[in-house]
Order: sequence, then C-alpha cells, then structure tokens
Amino acid sequence: MTVAAVILSATTEGALTDTLGQPRVRRLVDLAWAGGALPVVVIAPDPDGAVARAIAETEAAWHAPAAHEDGPKGQMVRGCEIAQDEVQGASAALLWPGRMIWVGAETITSLIEAHGMDPGTLLRPAWSGQQGWPVLLPLAHLDVLRSVSATLDPDDAIHALADAVPSRAVELGDPGVVFDAATAEPDLPPYEGPSVPAGGHVHEWGEDVAGITDAEAGATGR
Repeated sequence: MTVAAVILSATTEGALTDTLGQPRVRRLVDLAWAGGALPVVVIAPDPDGAVARAIAETEAAWHAPAAHEDGPKGQMVRGCEIAQDEVQGASAALLWPGRMIWVGAETITSLIEAHGMDPGTLLRPAWSGQQGWPVLLPLAHLDVLRSVSATLDPDDAIHALADAVPSRAVELGDPGVVFDAATAEPDLPPYEGPSVPAGGHVHEWGEDVAGITDAEAGATGR
C-alpha cells in the first residue's frame, strides 16, 4: 500500500524554524521519507520561495495552501488531493502538523504497517494513552473530512472525523507523537517503542522465535 505524508505548516516562519541545525520542514520531510511515506507533500505559505528551497533535492514537493476560509480541514483536504494526483493508487495519507518535530521515523513505518493490516480505519498514534499526530487517514474517507466544519482547529477536526469513521489508537511508545516543538529535545520522555507491532504480527519483532521454531518442528515431525 502507498501512504503519503502531508506536512502542514500554518506559517512560513514555522516551516523554516531551525530544528537541530536544519529548517523544520526539511527535518519532517526526511523523517517521512525515512519512515516509508510516499509521496511527501508540504503545504505552507511561501511568498519568496524559501520553503520550496528548504526541501529542494528531496523527494518532497511544496504546494500553496488552500484558501484561508477553508480552515484547517481544508489544508488537510488539499494535501490529500495533491497526494492522490501525484501517485495513483495512494491508499492513505499521514496528516502531519509542522509543530510535531519529534516524531520518530519508526513511528511512520509502524503506522503504515498498521494501515496494511487495517486499511479502512483512521489510525492515531498514542503515547501513554494520549492520542497524537500524525494521523493516518484512509483516503476512502476523504469525503468525510471534506464535510468537517472549517471552523474547527486541527485537533477538533480530527475528533469530528474520528466520530464519523472507524478509528482506533495505536500505542507506539513514541513521545514525539504528543510532545511538539514547545518541548526541547533533552526534555522529551524516553522512547519506549510498542509492546507489540502496530500491525499485529509478532514474529518479526523478536517474539519467542526459538519456541516458535520448536513448535513448528514438532508439528512437522522434524
């Protein structure tokens, strides 16, 4: 399955804020790509081309925001529509606010894997029971997002969407899904990782491989 990343910044300044020595938007593009998202779409105001230059020579593409009156959900919809146009057959999009700079690439990979096992469900990453970002939206539900009120802020827009479509939280042990740019990197809680794989398959994650092998051998008479 192909899952896009839609990186959303409300301001040019926010997109370009220095983060560990590089523009914030460039960091997010690199994380999305490393996690397996394709295509990567950046939605941000860019009056002088600085945002586009910040992501030059990457696999991402900058696009102008939707009209202001369309609200936060309008920006999400625009990013999803662009992703659909760029890659035929894209099945979902990760909606990623630019302030969420500490999300791990492993979290992106885990959400994509979980989508493969549960393709019709809206997925929200969680840390210690708190749901966060980026949100994985199956593009089959894009019309439902279009119907969400333009007056809602991003969190409330996602809550409204989650009330209208199948949805679930995916506990991933990544504090970056709930702690945003207001928290300095040294102040982040430790990354824990999921207790089981997000996709539900445990063998590849180091479950009792020896025990599984013994059981398989017994079943086949080896």
